[in-house]
Amino acid sequence: MKKKRLLSVFLCTSMVASLVAGCGGQPQADSGSNADADAPKDDVTIKVAALETGYGSDMWKEVCDAFTAETGIKVELTTDKKLEDVIGPSMQGGDYPDVIHLATGREAALTEQFIKGNMIAEVTDVLSMQVPGEDAKVSDKIAGGFTDTSLTNPYNDGKTYLMPMFYSPCGLFYNAGLLEQKGWALPTTWDEMWELGDKAKAEGIYLFTYPTTGYFDTFFYALMYSVGGPEFFDKATRYEEGIWETPEAQKCFDIIAKLASYTNPITPAQANDQDFTQNQQLVLDNKAIFMPNGTWIVGEMAEAPRADGFKWGMTALPAIDKGGDSYSYTWFEQAWIPSGAEHIDAAKQFMAFLYSDKACEAFAKSNAIQPVLNIADKLQGDNVLFYSIYDNGAKAAMGNFAAFDAIPGVEVRTVFLDPVNSLVSGDMTKETWIKGIIEGSDKMRANLKK
Repeated sequence: MKKKRLLSVFLCTSMVASLVAGCGGQPQADSGSNADADAPKDDVTIKVAALETGYGSDMWKEVCDAFTAETGIKVELTTDKKLEDVIGPSMQGGDYPDVIHLATGREAALTEQFIKGNMIAEVTDVLSMQVPGEDAKVSDKIAGGFTDTSLTNPYNDGKTYLMPMFYSPCGLFYNAGLLEQKGWALPTTWDEMWELGDKAKAEGIYLFTYPTTGYFDTFFYALMYSVGGPEFFDKATRYEEGIWETPEAQKCFDIIAKLASYTNPITPAQANDQDFTQNQQLVLDNKAIFMPNGTWIVGEMAEAPRADGFKWGMTALPAIDKGGDSYSYTWFEQAWIPSGAEHIDAAKQFMAFLYSDKACEAFAKSNAIQPVLNIADKLQGDNVLFYSIYDNGAKAAMGNFAAFDAIPGVEVRTVFLDPVNSLVSGDMTKETWIKGIIEGSDKMRANLKK
């Protein structure tokens, strides 16, 4: 099943609150006002704090050494599986790391507290910096869409405060061997998708399946980006009043409802935590062509039987119109600079270096993949397929529904996703589903977390 690689840790709420209070919780000026006037000197030592995940810490040591060799700037590295507990006490006293690699979405919510307290330095200018040791600018290397999201631009002010790090793409997985054998082209638009569905149905093959309705989250997010771009996505995931009655929303509903009619009818009965692999098996047995999933699917089904000539394929969601944008959802981590850091200019140099070929290669050896263009050229095996998805014109869809206070019987999954089972079985109409979404979204908006 889906693996989100989040390590549950606990950080005392009073500690986080005191960190914010210690800086007064006041909005920061542009980060240039915090930076040293001169370029970083080679006698500077910056402090880098990075979460130690399943990727290990050796890769960070290698990257820090390479950065020092390239720039002369020394690095004092701290890595830990419970990073919040390690750096929290010193930050209470005003001693901040210069660069922190710590994603949002963790139980301790330290990064979120720094965002809410306006305690993160703006790093928009990093995008226009030259990567140390290379001719390219940072913005030339990062794949499209990764700096156009609330996960990097949290204040909706057009400025970047967190830089995108290690990512895992999701998309539609399929048997590329089947399409080759049949001479069927990979659809690039939804109209082409329906045409393929009709061809396949004539041969007893369904167009679509899904492991469980929970896998529709990444599908639905990418679809929202496709129909209306980041602006529609942000409004929809913040439950803006009337958003689900717009033409963009209607397009989403129309596509999912039509896709339900092309879905293998056995799917809902198997769409549960016990039998989900049987739905995945439908793709391996050529009983369905596409399914939404993540890069873990190859390992998860490694021992499963499969049709002759089976070969994994992965694609972004088709575009709405020919020539339009296609999106693949991705999870990614973040790196940022506390606004109270001592060496912000040198920290920005380090940030820029994180997208260098040397850094990307060091990270990739531990399967930590940076969101840079042409990263697939440096990978091996199935990772070449998965991580080349953004090299072929697909954009990255990122973000999720905003958190809201508990509402009895109301969850994102139960409102937006679980009804897909009933759409496929015919037990629910599209209109009933939409009505439930509008009602549920209104409740979520009224209970948004402050």
